[in-house]
Amino acid sequence: MELRDRIDFLCKTILAAKTAGRLVLGIDGLSRSGKTTFANQLSQTLREQGISVCVFHMDDHIVERAKRYHTGNEEWFEYYYLQWDIEWLTHHLFRQLKTARQLELQFYHQEADAHTRRIVHLADSDVILVEGVFLQRREWRAFFDFVAYLDCPREIRFAREKDDAKQDIQKFICRYWKAEDYYLQTEEPIKQADVVFDMTS
Repeated sequence: MELRDRIDFLCKTILAAKTAGRLVLGIDGLSRSGKTTFANQLSQTLREQGISVCVFHMDDHIVERAKRYHTGNEEWFEYYYLQWDIEWLTHHLFRQLKTARQLELQFYHQEADAHTRRIVHLADSDVILVEGVFLQRREWRAFFDFVAYLDCPREIRFAREKDDAKQDIQKFICRYWKAEDYYLQTEEPIKQADVVFDMTS
């Protein structure tokens, strides 16, 4: 199934499931599985069909480096549990998605390693689309009405990394891949998702 076909399929599913109130949709998948591209194209297609969409990228809301590196915990633990302030996002983002007219959120700027606070308006949104890794962790799964999981083999995802990032293979082994394996084993995101798309091609 081509990307366009996956987008069209999901749009039809969303429109069929849409009732009164907002629909909260998650695009889950491991690093470099194509989540951002998928979410951007899906939101554009929904808007073309008259659906108002607000998109959240979870990488916009990670914490400062000092809170996620060299903390004394194992590297995979830092990535899985400390990359985001799970409790803060639970209360200030996820719990508010269905009913809030606006949210005040912290947006991370990588170059400055700092946050700015920004108001996000939700009043007219029909669909809230959230894309990011580990979305189906137990703290957040219940806040989604529908989750699509993008399944892509590790070797393909790794090939999509920048060349300089690939040089530090130990970081992938100890930090990213261990956390991914933990997520797959403990949360079973493929089993829990409402639909799974094979992103091999």
